[in-house]
Amino acid sequence: MNPTFYLVLALTAALASNAYGAVLDIDGNTIFHESYYVLPVIRGRGGGLTLAGRGGELCPLDIVQESSELEEGIPVKFSNWRLKVAFVPESENLNIETDIGATICVQSTYWWVGDFDHERKQYFVVAGPKPEGFGQDSLKSFFKIEKSGDLGAYKFVFCPRTCDSGSPKCSDVGIFVDELGVRRLALSDEPFLVMFKKANVTEVSSKTM
Repeated sequence: MNPTFYLVLALTAALASNAYGAVLDIDGNTIFHESYYVLPVIRGRGGGLTLAGRGGELCPLDIVQESSELEEGIPVKFSNWRLKVAFVPESENLNIETDIGATICVQSTYWWVGDFDHERKQYFVVAGPKPEGFGQDSLKSFFKIEKSGDLGAYKFVFCPRTCDSGSPKCSDVGIFVDELGVRRLALSDEPFLVMFKKANVTEVSSKTM
């Protein structure tokens, strides 16, 4: 194929990336459909993200942070943004899936905002089924990735859209330490600042729990 075509394609991708804002990994590369570890920007407060049961039970699974900063956790994949670009765009609603081969709970691992936990007075981020379309229930499975500060950090944001809503109040995704010391992702006024590290195929294929 004509080399000029590839040049035009590359320039178009670069212009689109600049115009819409592409999410970047820790090496400064644009994030696409591959798998990435979600790691904390601030050291000494835990590691990457993984899955764990709630309340001491094995199932169902919630999205939690590894207690040790030496653990990278399980990578995630991004999908289902409406903007017609190949890269993961900033500030666009998208789905997030914990990229794992199998779980002991035999369940899908897409991120959802769960029902309100009256005991802990929190909305937690839980693992759930693959979202179907953009219906009312699926709206609980869409998150945004936004820049935060000048350190190259990102944060996850949840905007509880409804079909008739104008400008819904958005909430950051932060860390809530429960009574068992588990660091659980939850809607919060204090965001969990993160960066993304590309995972290789071998690392992803070996992840089970």
